[in-house]
Amino acid sequence: MTRELSLGSLNRTPVGDLRLVVSDLGLVAVEWASAQPDLDRFLRRLARPVIEDQERVAPYAKQVFEYLTVQRHDFTFAIDWSVLRPFQRTVLEAVCAVPYGETSTYAEIAARIGRPNAYRAVGRANATNPMPLVIPCHRLIGADGKLHGYGGGDGLPTKEWLLQLEGAVLA
Repeated sequence: MTRELSLGSLNRTPVGDLRLVVSDLGLVAVEWASAQPDLDRFLRRLARPVIEDQERVAPYAKQVFEYLTVQRHDFTFAIDWSVLRPFQRTVLEAVCAVPYGETSTYAEIAARIGRPNAYRAVGRANATNPMPLVIPCHRLIGADGKLHGYGGGDGLPTKEWLLQLEGAVLA
């Protein structure tokens, strides 16, 4: 049986308008409204029916908004990990372990998952993270201590803003 996905919006956040997708297992995607083609491509890959259901998405949207307005450090809702490919899931679960306000490098995540030479693959898994903000790929920095790559919002300025929001110390 094909499980249905619910789509809803979170507008006027400090980082712009967002779209959220949930399943019966938890959060599936968070995407900037300006990146709708990326969200559409991801949803086509999942090959599940998608309906607009703001009420079903509302508890998730509330927590994301609370995070973006410094009212929340941790999310308590479930994540639907089944939408991720195995390697990406392994990487993003490790990324979820990076505490609020701290950073890690792509190489450290690669080592943490037992693949020390796979730091570029770790970067790719983060670049295709369907749940930015919630799976905190913004907490990953380069081995040089600098910000590298961020596809959400305005790119690196958004990544820097998120790290400042969390009080992370940057070199």
